[in-house]
Amino acid sequence: MELYLIRHGETVWNAKGLLQGKHDIELNEKGIIAAKKYGKKIENVYFDKIYSSPLQRAYKTAEIIKGNRDIQIITDERLRELSFGDCEGTDFRVWRENKCPYHWFFDDPAQYIAPRNGENLVDLCERTKDFIKSVIEPQLNNATRIMIVAHGALNASIMTYLEKRDLSHFWGDGLQGNCEATVYTFNGKWALRADN
Repeated sequence: MELYLIRHGETVWNAKGLLQGKHDIELNEKGIIAAKKYGKKIENVYFDKIYSSPLQRAYKTAEIIKGNRDIQIITDERLRELSFGDCEGTDFRVWRENKCPYHWFFDDPAQYIAPRNGENLVDLCERTKDFIKSVIEPQLNNATRIMIVAHGALNASIMTYLEKRDLSHFWGDGLQGNCEATVYTFNGKWALRADN
């Protein structure tokens, strides 16, 4: 089986460098164009199922990529982005500065402490692991290819599970770009597809 993990297209807040989290922000024109371009690239690739975050930036990306395929997009609450609590809507770039109390999110995620009313990475990893184990892995023997369209930190948490990484390596090779796909295969164990 192949598993496509796709991050949503660019949004209005992405373009402004703002943290989105659970906020339901729409795609901008650049995000729509990128989703159409990626959809065209894989228009002849068969998918058994498409799963999406219920947030509109991911769901709309999934709709565009799906194109004319006669397949339902299934939403699941476990695919919502990490909540950044009271920091949602703040400048993403500030989080990279050492003076920001949350800079560990990028630089050393194992030390990250969520902002007030936010979600920590351990909880995020647990809910995405639950989704993969209860929804995706039971289909290993009868599905050819599944697509998940979600979010940057959410997809990183799925990759953390698939690659059996610890939190210190949460970001792996870095944050997925908007409309970027990472593809895994399962043949006894999950592995990154060679031509990613």
